Amino acid sequence: MCLFQDLSQYSIAILGAGKIGTAIIKAITGNVKQVIATGRRDETLSRAEELGALALRDNSRAASLADIIIISVKPYHLPRIIKEINGYANGKIVISVVAGVKRDTIARRLPESRVFRAMPNINTVIRMSTTAIVSGDYDAADMAIVESLFRLMGSVYWVPEEWIDTWTGLVGSGPAYLAEIIDGLVLGAVSMGLPRDVVYKAVLDTIKATAELLSRIDRHPAVVRDEVTTPAGTTIHGLKVLESRGIKAALMDIVEASSKRGRELGEEIDRMVDNALRDL
Repeated sequence: MCLFQDLSQYSIAILGAGKIGTAIIKAITGNVKQVIATGRRDETLSRAEELGALALRDNSRAASLADIIIISVKPYHLPRIIKEINGYANGKIVISVVAGVKRDTIARRLPESRVFRAMPNINTVIRMSTTAIVSGDYDAADMAIVESLFRLMGSVYWVPEEWIDTWTGLVGSGPAYLAEIIDGLVLGAVSMGLPRDVVYKAVLDTIKATAELLSRIDRHPAVVRDEVTTPAGTTIHGLKVLESRGIKAALMDIVEASSKRGRELGEEIDRMVDNALRDL
C-alpha cells in the first residue's frame, strides 16, 4: 500500500509485554532506535530486558520516552493505561492491539494523538502474522510508518473496522482451526500405520507448499483440487468423504460462529471500556 519507511529513528513503547507484546519486541528489535516495554510482574520485565528492551513499570515514563506507543494489554487494563499516558502521548502515534475496543473509543480520550487499531495474530511469534489495520482518514506519512512497523511482523491488510469481527473469526482464530485440521490428517495416517513424527512433518510441508502454490498461481483453490483429482483415484474417494461429512459447510459455520461471538464480545468489551473512561 505504501513504501517501506526507515524506522531506525523511532523509539517504540510497548505497554504490556505479554504474549503478543513480547512477540512484537522480538520482531522490531534491531529495526528501531529503541524498544521500551512495560509490565507489572518481575518475570515480564526480566524477559523484556533479555530481549534488549528498556523495561519499566511506569507507563507514563515509557510513553514520554517513545515516539510511537503500542498498547498491548487485556481490555480491562486499558482504562488505567489511557489515564496514565494521557498527556504523554500528545502528538504521537498510538496503536492499539487490544481486542474488542474500537479505535474511536480510544481516540476520543487521546484527542492529541494519532490513534490506530491493529489486529495481529499468534503467528507474530515467528514474524509471520497476518495483521489487519483499521483504515481511516489518516495522514499518509503516519500510515507508512504504521504499515512498515507491522510488516516487520508479517503481512499487513488495511480493512474497514466493520470487518474486524469477521477478521478475528477467520484470521485470529484460524491458526487454531488449521491446527485441528492438521492433527486430524496426522491421526488418519497414524491409524493406517505410519509413524506420527514422520507424517506430522509431511503434513506441515504439504500445507506450506500448497499455500505457496495457490499464492503463486493466484487461482481458485478448485483448480489445484481438480489437478490432483483423477477418475476413480484416491483423491476423489477422499473428497467424497469430505462432502458426505459436510466439512466445507462446517468450516463456513465455524467462521460465522466465531465472527458472531467476536461481535458480541467486541460490543461488551467496548462498552465496558467506554464506561470506565467516561470520567477521563
